[in-house]
Amino acid sequence: MTLVTVRYFAAAAEASGLEEERLELPDGTTIGALHELLSARYGTAMDRVLKSGSFLVDGTVRRDPAHPVGGAVDILPPFAGG
Repeated sequence: MTLVTVRYFAAAAEASGLEEERLELPDGTTIGALHELLSARYGTAMDRVLKSGSFLVDGTVRRDPAHPVGGAVDILPPFAGG
């Protein structure tokens, strides 16, 4: 098992009701599996954030659902620019 710190920002924090949590996940858990877990736990609002947002794994943006999670994952909603 791996202990992962998940931090939520903006709409992701709203959807989860948390700014941060620690999850004990099976070794080799992927971003795709984390997406499924968080969507099941926090519902459609979180699923929307995860579909359009970004996963920052140990400080690097990762988009491949097969990429393993690291020790820290930040859930970032899409950002508007101008």
